[in-house]
Amino acid sequence: MPITVLDKKTALLVIDLQKGAESRPTAPNPLSEVVANSNKLAEAFRSRDLPVFLTRFTVDPDGASATPGRTDLGPRASQPLPQGWDDFLDDFVTYPTDIVIPKRNWGSFYGTALDLHLRRRAVTHLVLTGIATSLGVESTARSAHEHAYNLTIPTDATTDLTPESHTHATTKIFPLIAETGTTEELLNTLSTR
Repeated sequence: MPITVLDKKTALLVIDLQKGAESRPTAPNPLSEVVANSNKLAEAFRSRDLPVFLTRFTVDPDGASATPGRTDLGPRASQPLPQGWDDFLDDFVTYPTDIVIPKRNWGSFYGTALDLHLRRRAVTHLVLTGIATSLGVESTARSAHEHAYNLTIPTDATTDLTPESHTHATTKIFPLIAETGTTEELLNTLSTR
């Protein structure tokens, strides 16, 4: 479906574009394309004085803040993470005016101050980009929908570990809770507001 409209108080939320993702495969969109599209959107939002939020998935050095729980894949990783894994990617351009939201879960709302920051700025609409489509982006989109935010997701500014996961999120889940389209469609809509 095409992107129809953006609210007057729209914010960009870029999810987990961090160095720890560089070593993982991404599909169907290369990580470099997701970063380039996120950079274009962030520049367009900043030039219109619209807020740009960046989530940063991180854990305390001792691992105590990591999400607990048993999974079919076994216990959560207990070995130390490499230095700088949670730094933003070098090619992703950040500005001092960006609002960084540290998080400990896939989703960007639970256990963070994101909702408070958005409501204090009267934001009613979120544009989501980042990784991984079926994990951080989808978890955040579901929570944003439950928090009554309008959503737009440019699917060429997200990517996943497998094309199947990306396709399921973008064709089965997102259309139920958001408008989807491309980065260019979103930039065109932004330029006509």
